[in-house]
Amino acid sequence: MASLKDIKRKIKSVKGTQKTTHAMKLVSSAKLKRAEELAKRSKTYAQKITEMIDEIALQISKHNDVSDNIYFRKVEKPATVDIVFVTADKGLCGGFNSQTLKAVNQLMEEWSAKGAKVRLRAIGKKGIAYYRFNQQEMLDEIEGLSASPSYEEAAKFIRSCVNDYIEGKTDKVIVVHNGYVNMITQEIRIDHLVPVDPSTLPQEAQPSSSELELEPDDDDTLLEALVHRYLEYVMYYALIDSLAAEHGARMQAMDAATTNAKEMVKSLTVQYNKARQEAITTELIEIISGVEALK
Repeated sequence: MASLKDIKRKIKSVKGTQKTTHAMKLVSSAKLKRAEELAKRSKTYAQKITEMIDEIALQISKHNDVSDNIYFRKVEKPATVDIVFVTADKGLCGGFNSQTLKAVNQLMEEWSAKGAKVRLRAIGKKGIAYYRFNQQEMLDEIEGLSASPSYEEAAKFIRSCVNDYIEGKTDKVIVVHNGYVNMITQEIRIDHLVPVDPSTLPQEAQPSSSELELEPDDDDTLLEALVHRYLEYVMYYALIDSLAAEHGARMQAMDAATTNAKEMVKSLTVQYNKARQEAITTELIEIISGVEALK
């Protein structure tokens, strides 16, 4: 059995860890509230811009085949697929990063089995470190963006992916991230960015608050500009959504760690008390034995 001094040292160490994990939980909780609010506002904007793209595409389809547009072209067997994935720049957030990497690995296997060449574009230190360790080549990588999302940086990053798509270097771009559902739940989200599947467009006009009217000569130009903005915002929203999910996962992980530390302190305290009682009992027996020996 460990000595009283060793047990006391362990109790002190675990209490220190408990204070740290509790503090990290409080920090993540505060950050989560800000990230959650930003994610809600961004989601509303993303929904509106999606509705507008649907409306424009529907109007275009009345006098043109929307599938002729480069962003809506159908590729039966993509030769090259780009997977853009978002992980955290920091750890201590449970299975948050591992879930994303698992989804990316599954996609890689699926597309490789179909004969496609898969190229990775990584955002976040944890994902980059994982694939570097596994000696997996990455086409593009950026650190710091997932911890501090910037629309300009997100737009610049996804623009290079879209340019490769336009130039024919890749046939499909997929974005993978772990998204925020609520404070205790995250879910993997996979967005097939381009090409946009024409079958997902509405078949008939939906009630709209806009008074949008298109001239036949302007429709492609307007659609292209709007799709560019949409793609940029999807990337930006993925970063915000991932950040909110990260804080939620870290808050959960630190809460569980704090609870475990409390339980460990209780267990060590019981162990300490037992050891102390045994030591006292041993000393009493020795004193009594000494007294009896003197008689």
